[in-house]
This record gives sequence, C-alpha cells and structure tokens, in this order.
Amino acid sequence: MKAFITVCPATDIPEGQRAVFSIKDRWIAIFCVSGRYYAIEDVCTHDGNTLTEDLKGNEMPLEGYEIACSRHGARFDIRTGKVMKAPALIDVPWFETRLEDGYIEVAI
Repeated sequence: MKAFITVCPATDIPEGQRAVFSIKDRWIAIFCVSGRYYAIEDVCTHDGNTLTEDLKGNEMPLEGYEIACSRHGARFDIRTGKVMKAPALIDVPWFETRLEDGYIEVAI
C-alpha cells in the first residue's frame, strides 16, 4: 500500500519550475506545469544519469511535458514516466502527487 509523504509547500515549486528531493532513498523530481504537479524518479533508465541536470549542473529544460537525458538524448514524459525516445527502453518510475492544505504530497 502506498502512502503519501508531505514534501514541501506548493509555493516552493512555482509554475514552470522543478525541485528534487530525497525521499525513501530515491531522488524524486517534482515539476509544476500548467498548475499541476508531476513527480518522477530523477534517473535515466538507460544509463543512470540524472534527468534534471546535465553533467555540469545546468538545469535540463522541459519541452512541453518531456525531459531529455543530457548524455544520450533519451526522453521521458513527466506525466507518466513513459519513454518517448530511445536509447532508453524502460519507463522511469512515476509517482502520484496531490495537494493537501497547500502542501505537495507524493505517493511512495
């Protein structure tokens, strides 16, 4: 059974932004797009690289609802974790989110 974990106030992740949190031994990236919050594990399933930053620590941009790995260009949909472009073949873990009393919660 999954449990929701309170992560942060919704105001900490404004529209068009993201933040990464360590939750239960996983790095979880939470994005705010069009007023909704989406959470995926911050790891490329192709090579284990982070998705939210390149190797120099620069933030990787979203293109619509997709984020690309900076190393080999694998793309993932942040709404579902689905692979959108190879070389990744395995979806990235996706987590349900909700707002409770102004706080973002993630189901783990």
